[in-house]
Parts: sequence; C-alpha cells; structure tokens
Amino acid sequence: MRKKIKIASSILLGLMLSATNINAQAVSDFENLTLSPNSFWDGSDQSGTHQNGTFNSFFLSGNAVFPNVYDTSFGAVFGFWSSGFAYSNIKDSTTAGVGNLYAARAGSGFNNSQNYAVGQNNSINQLTPALQNTTVSGVFITNGTYPALSMKNGDAFAKIFGGASGNDPDWFLLTIKGYSNGVLTNNSVEFYLADYRFSDNTQDYIVENWQWVDLTGLGAVDSVQYFLTSSDTGAFGMNTPAFFCLDNFNDQTVAVKEITLQNTFSIYPNPATDNIYFNTENTIDLVEIIDVTGKTLLSKTNLGIGLQQLNVAELTNGIYFVRILSGDSIKISRLIKN
Repeated sequence: MRKKIKIASSILLGLMLSATNINAQAVSDFENLTLSPNSFWDGSDQSGTHQNGTFNSFFLSGNAVFPNVYDTSFGAVFGFWSSGFAYSNIKDSTTAGVGNLYAARAGSGFNNSQNYAVGQNNSINQLTPALQNTTVSGVFITNGTYPALSMKNGDAFAKIFGGASGNDPDWFLLTIKGYSNGVLTNNSVEFYLADYRFSDNTQDYIVENWQWVDLTGLGAVDSVQYFLTSSDTGAFGMNTPAFFCLDNFNDQTVAVKEITLQNTFSIYPNPATDNIYFNTENTIDLVEIIDVTGKTLLSKTNLGIGLQQLNVAELTNGIYFVRILSGDSIKISRLIKN
C-alpha cells in the first residue's frame, strides 16, 4: 500500500536526487560487462556448460543473474540463441530485420549508457542471495529495433500494426511476474510495448525510448519472469518478434513514489504528445514536469481549480513526473511522453 505523506518541496527534490546512491550496488546496468564497440554477447562463443547440444551460461550484473542458452543441436554452424538473455551495446536503431536482433530501438542503453540486455519471451532472471525475497523497484524497458520496425512497417512474417486503415486494435504486451521461494505468485505487472487500441489513432504508439516499469507490485520475489504476447498471431503462434530490451534493473533513481502522495489526480492523455490535462479539487500553487534525474524542465504557477492544461510538446520522448504543489501537499504522477 502506498503511503500518503506531506513533505516540503525542497526536501522531496533532495530525496529524488539523492536516491541514486541508495542500494546502488543492487542496480543491474550491465556496464560491468565487457564488449567491443558495436557488438553483443549471446552465448555463441560456447563458453557455457555443454549438455546435449546446448550451452548453458549466465551473466551477472548488480544483484541479478541473467541465464543464457545457446543451441547447437543442429550443428555449430546452425547455432542460435534459444532462450534467456543476451547483452549488447549496438546502437543501430534504423536497420530492420532479424539481422539487427540485438539492437535497442532507443539507440543506446538507458540515459545514453553503453550496455543493455536483450530478453526473449519466457525469460527468467534470478536475484542473488543479497536481494532474494525483497521488493524490486522496477526496470527500464524498450523495444528492440527488430520488433519495433516489424510492427511499424510489417515484414515477411508479421503485419503492420494498425493494418492498412490504421484502425486495427493491435498490441504488443510485456507481462512481468515474480517467483517467491520458487513458486510463481499471483501478482503481475503489464507494460504495452505497442498499443493501437485507441479510438483516436493519433494516440497509437510503439515504445521507442526507455520507459520505467514499476515492479513493486510484485511484492517480495526471488526471480522475475517476462512474458510477451501480441494481437498478431497465426497458426504457429505469435508473429511479432518476441524480444525486448531492458536496463537498470532495480534502479533506485526513480523510486519517487516511495516518498510521495499516492496519485489523487489523473493525467490524460498518458502517453501524451502535445498537451496534458488534469482535474484538481484544490487551488494549485505550482505544477512542474521533472525528469528521472530530478531536473525541473517545465513549470507553471497559480493555477485555479478544475480542468488544467499543460503543453509538453517540446519535451523529448521519455518518462517524466508531474509534480503538483498545493499548500503543504505534493502530488506526483508518472507521465510518458511519446
């Protein structure tokens, strides 16, 4: 349950900025992994433990373990990354097709970092003993270039999202679940990597930047599993390429909700492109748009009661927080800018 707290604006911002230092050793940012420029690791070096044609390996970052399986059952020349995770620093966000499987659509890791991980459908990452049975804060997620461009333009196997008319209610969904003591829990978190179900087609989107996904709703876990589903399916299953990218697993820099009021106002549309609107029952002294580092990018003072509007067109695509100060109360809500 989220706590309701009244806190001075300056103290809140200080906590937001200092949060980077909290449990920093637990953050899985993959920068500890060595790669040549514009390259990736997917187990094809066959460094893992060999068993019946497969090589089982893992990589460690922060307090999380990311398994990898490379399959050579049909011969080494036909080997392929069959499950788990890979890691990459490829920056190609424009080349379509499976040959660009290991690239993030965002063009880099989160916050322009070098390394990030690539996951497959049903992948599971475990927590080390130092982190097991604790609540994970969340993870940054984006599409891979391969699935993003497949959804945007279509390919030999998958359709263009929205169809020829743009009205098809397509979607690509990442569902994240947790295990506690080896047992899958009932809690789950959903994040749409693409959503074309809006009646207004201008609101349709494919995620192309790093977006924060809050995982605190999973509760205490010892491992996390990622499931991909899509509206585009056929006789052999899902047609949308079943891959996604992740970075800064269990990051603390955006754990703002732990020290803020629960949301008592709604923002729409969210994701937003040009303007956001919100209703409030009290006079607003200050409304601000804050990025994940705590920097204030937009502000507006002395707003009235009722429906309010704020133009966000000049913001770059990404995740932000809308902070409203009313008297001695602060209310914060997450905003996605597309």
